[in-house]
Amino acid sequence: MYPKKVANDTAKVLQSYLTYQAVRTIIEQLSETNPSLALWLSEYSSGNRVQDGEAYLQGLMQENKELMLRVLTVRAHLAESILELLPSMVMAQIGQSNTDHRRQLLERLTRTAEPSSPSPASTSGDDSPPPESESRDVPD
Repeated sequence: MYPKKVANDTAKVLQSYLTYQAVRTIIEQLSETNPSLALWLSEYSSGNRVQDGEAYLQGLMQENKELMLRVLTVRAHLAESILELLPSMVMAQIGQSNTDHRRQLLERLTRTAEPSSPSPASTSGDDSPPPESESRDVPD
């Protein structure tokens, strides 16, 4: 395992995700103050995937420098807001998720083991059919 490479790749994904969140925030803000610019940014973003945040910003810089600078500012603010909380949250969520998956696996393993054990009806030694439902044909 290469922890530094995994950390670097994770940081890039997080950086692109924060770019995406910054763009969403700006579109939301602009929809109240400048709807036509919000529509333009929304259409631009749908045509230029934000999955690669850095490539998205390069393209946005060519189209609208002010919006690109605004995305940088909002992205930096989001990063400052969440990065302190992130390590403990990720560890807690991974721990909870792992526990849930292990519990589900254990339940599945024990459920598949149950059919191989004899059922109580087959060990009673009674060959009579199981009792019928309560609605019997009883003459009046």
